[in-house]
Formats: sequence, structure tokens, C-alpha cells
Amino acid sequence: MVKGSAVASLIVLLWTTSLPAQTIYPIDRAEILAGAQFDFKVEFPGLIDPAKLKVTVNGADHATAFGRSAAFIEREDGKEQSALILRDVTLTTPGSIVVDVSDGTRQRSVTWTIYDTGPRKAKNVILFIGDGMSPAHRVAARILSKGIAEGKSPGKLAIDDMPHMALVATAGSDSIITDSANSASAYATGHKSAVNALGVYADRTLSPFDDPRVETITSLARRRLGVAIGIVTNTEVEDATPAAMVAHTRRRAAYDEIVEQFFAAKPDVLMGGGSANFMPKSAAGSKRKDETDYIAKFRDAGYQVATTASELSAAAAKPETGKLLGLFAAGNMDGALDRKFLKGGGVKKFPEQPDLTEQVQAALSILSKSETGFFLMVESGMIDKYAHLLDMERAVFDTIMLDNAVRQTREWARARGEDTLILVLADHNHPNSLVGTVNDDMGTTPNVPLRERVGVYDQAGFPNYPPPDADGYPSRVDVSRRLAIFSASLPDHYETFRPKIDNPNEPTVKAGDDGTFKANDKYKDVPGAVLRPGNLSAMIGASVHSGEDVILTATGPGSDGVRGSMDNTEVFRVMADALGLAARQ
Repeated sequence: MVKGSAVASLIVLLWTTSLPAQTIYPIDRAEILAGAQFDFKVEFPGLIDPAKLKVTVNGADHATAFGRSAAFIEREDGKEQSALILRDVTLTTPGSIVVDVSDGTRQRSVTWTIYDTGPRKAKNVILFIGDGMSPAHRVAARILSKGIAEGKSPGKLAIDDMPHMALVATAGSDSIITDSANSASAYATGHKSAVNALGVYADRTLSPFDDPRVETITSLARRRLGVAIGIVTNTEVEDATPAAMVAHTRRRAAYDEIVEQFFAAKPDVLMGGGSANFMPKSAAGSKRKDETDYIAKFRDAGYQVATTASELSAAAAKPETGKLLGLFAAGNMDGALDRKFLKGGGVKKFPEQPDLTEQVQAALSILSKSETGFFLMVESGMIDKYAHLLDMERAVFDTIMLDNAVRQTREWARARGEDTLILVLADHNHPNSLVGTVNDDMGTTPNVPLRERVGVYDQAGFPNYPPPDADGYPSRVDVSRRLAIFSASLPDHYETFRPKIDNPNEPTVKAGDDGTFKANDKYKDVPGAVLRPGNLSAMIGASVHSGEDVILTATGPGSDGVRGSMDNTEVFRVMADALGLAARQ
């Protein structure tokens, strides 16, 4: 029989364990580079008495372990909830860290791992990201750019022909499905984060700019080594992947503030689209909410400014150019298929956009002047944009463009004696699959249903694209036997089974003022078009990301750390180790 005191103790135990636990940042099982800065925060579910608060790090008071006491916030955001926060913490001794937090009623523990690096192996690190690049995109790029006969392609993609390969898991801290913000943030910081968050642990506060920060590799590399920093993309530079290299916010859509953070960070090279958020509000085409002219501010800070391919070439050729801002479109830049062949999208408005290869060539020319080395992130970001729009041809052409940029960079690295770590990977997958070919005589057999138009197994045969040009691009995509790449995530849309050769695909349009989408009637009467009911909510007007692992390939000093199955946070660790960021300087 249980005594009364034991019953009372049991009731207290059950009551306390049922209460919401404290939230601690960094989160449990975080792996932290020795010497990297991070913010420590504890969120309590209610008001607490600070006199009863106890926070220890490996048994020692947190003030001793961290070098100073955290600030106690009695009512965070004026609500009935307390918090504790300490900015810019560093831990320098490798090993396991146990953080225990007790408020007198509730108790919570998390464990961190502090790791160091060996001596520096690479003078430079270049991270290539094919945003949303799935295995289907890679295979299609190989077939179109190298050809295929009797089951073999006569050549390999540069992104595949590398000595080290791994599969990389992409889940975020809040979901198995990641977006480009927290996935790129994992590469840039080595920490997990939530969807839409950049360089922070997304907390509960009202402001999206005060969340607990974690240091980015660009900050670390410049602070510890004094290296030059480059960020190159063909999306808006404020978009998630390039922004993740420097920004700290849980709201990736905060473009104005991200531009401000770019200016504060001052990367040596910054290139892409997105000029609309750099221009003052009163300027034509501006999307800023204030009158700050960030193009002028960058220019006043010593940057060469380029808005066209010719201006980029001229700026890169100047021996005195050490800093460059390139903004080549108001929004996203156009992909290779439109710029080189179809002249669709925004090409008429911005006719002289540089190719990604030209951007990378200019970046390498400028950054290689740094005697201390450099870190460069290059994104072929429109792969993702086109995959969302079910525009597979454009996505594949931009995968070929990425491969060309990697090929020229590898040639550049070989000429230098292989002092550069080069990594190529996607930030997340799209649920795209190459299932066969579309057999289509382009009009003499209209209204043929999908099941009779798609050839699978031996009926697929081989596509009949014309031979690729010197850059790996076939001159036409509207051929009679094309690759059949389909997505597993679909909004309601009309499937035409044909490339969109006028403009990028628009599978849906807004259905009204309620935020829902419907199939775009623009494609309704295309011969053979089929209305495909989607498997996504009507609130979602495009294909979405998927949760499979992505492929990482690597070459150069430090690339032997790429192997087997990895987590996306380990990509940061490979780069940090190659640069020796935790080594004693």
C-alpha cells in the first residue's frame, strides 16, 4: 500500500512533468564549431521567479561557463512568459556540453557537441548550389548536353565527375520538408533551423529580427581568416539561398532588411537580380518601402556597380576592382533557355543579362586577388523556380548552365594547383521523376490522352533532341520525342505534355480574392491537353518541395570529408574543416 507522502510526491511529479518544458536555443544535439558565435536563449512557458532560476553548463553556473550572465526578461513581448537571453556566446573547448535549466518547477536539459578543426587545408572554398536540383534534372542535363546512344552517354557532367559523393539529408528543425531558407542556412551555419528562417533559431517573439542568431561561414571566414567573400546567384540576391550566407531573420521575405544586412556585411562580390529592393521608393520599379538608395550606398563604399553583361566584363577586367555589386534584373534573372534561345520571360526588358558562367568568371577574377583566399557561394537558383512551375525544360537548361559554371571553375582550380575545395549539391529536392519519353508528332494526332503519349520501358527509346552546341545546349526542345519529367506534387492544371516556348509555364492563376488557385485556362485548348486534378490544396498554386536526400559531389582539399550519408549541417563542417576555422591561428 502506498503511503500518503509517496502519493503526494507522485502527484507533484505527474503535475510537473505534464507542464510545458522550457525551450532552449541552440536546440538539443546541436553541433557547434569551437569559437563560432551564437545566441543562447531559454523560453519559459509562463512567468517565473528569477530567484528560483538555475542554469548550468556541465554543472557550472552559466555565467561562469559563458563568461557573463544572461539577461532575464520577465515578460517577453509583454506576455505572461519569461525568457533568458545572452548574445554572442562562444565556446572554445571541444567536447560534450550539457545545459540544465530549472525554474524551480520545470527542468529541461539539452546536449551540445563542440567540435574543432585541424589546420587549414584549402585556400578557397566554392559552394555551388543547384536550388531544387533533383536527380531527374541531373540525368536530363546529362542526356541533353552529352547525348545518349545504346544506353550510354559519351561524356559526364562536371558536377558528377568528382571523386567524392554523398547523400545529404535536408529536414529542418520543424518539419521533414525544408525550404530554401533553412536548408541553405544549415549549409551556412551548421545549425538546423525552421522553414523561412535564415541564420537564426526561430523563436516566439513578435519581431522576426531578434531571434537567437548563429554565425554564418562568411562571418567566420572573414573574422578568423580575413578572406574575401563572394555571393553569386541568378535569382534575386535577397532570395533565400544567397541571403542565408549573411542574413539573420526568421522571415525570408524581408527583402528590404536583407539588403540592409548585405550592406552591413559588405561581401566583396554580390551578384544576381533583385535591383528593385536596392532602389529608393520613389524610383521607377522600386519595391523598397523607404527612400534609401542602396546602389548609391554600395557605390560610395567603393563598389563597382554593373547592370549588364558588358558592364560586368568591363568591371572585372579593371585591375583596381576589388569590390563588385552586380544587379542585372529588377527581380529574378532569366534562365538559359530564354536568354539564349526563346527570348521569353524578362529578356526583352533586360536583354543583356550575363550567363552564370560569366558571373562566376568575374567573381573568380576579383576574389582571387585576395592573398588570404576566399569563400564563394554560387547558386543556379532558377532550377527551383522552374520546377515549382512544372517547367521542366527550363529547369534542365539551367542545370546545364550550372554544370558549365562548375566545369570552368574546376579548370580554373587545376591551373592554380588544386588549392580550392569545390562542392556541388542541391539545397532540397523536388518530387520530379524522369519516367520515359513523350512521343509526339507535334500536331498531326491531336487530343491523344496521356497514357498513349508517354512511352515507358522499351517504348521510351531515346529522345531526338538535336546535337548540343559547344555549351551543351540543344537548339530545340520542341522535338517529337522528348524527355518525360513529371512531378509528384501537383496543383490543378492543364497538362499539355509540351514545352512552353513562348514564356515560362504558368500552371495556375488566382481563383479570386480568397487566396485560392485554379488551373490556368491559357492551356485549356492546346491540342491534347488534359485537366489534371491536383493532389495539393487549392491554396497552393505550384508544385512543392520533397523530402528526399540530395546528392553532394566534391573535389579538392578537404573533399574527403564528403562520403556516405550526411546531414545538411555537416556540409558546413566540411567547409569549416577545409578552412581550418577552429584551428589555433
